[in-house]
Amino acid sequence: MESKELISDARTRLADILVAISWREIARSYFGKSSSWLYHKLDGIKSDGSPGGGFTEAERIQLKESLEDLATRINIAASKL
Repeated sequence: MESKELISDARTRLADILVAISWREIARSYFGKSSSWLYHKLDGIKSDGSPGGGFTEAERIQLKESLEDLATRINIAASKL
């Protein structure tokens, strides 16, 4: 059963890589969503702009796995140089 607790501080947790990642591509490729949807999640706000949003546990896991996949792809590309 999925926890109802939302991860609303993702932007802080991901501060090291925020400018290095194409969040539009993450949203589209891994979630099938718009970049605004992902930015709202990162900012911990609901789609209407009000506070109280964030990532569900399932979305947090999906984001974690997408970043791990991207890291693997970067390492493979780097090894080809």
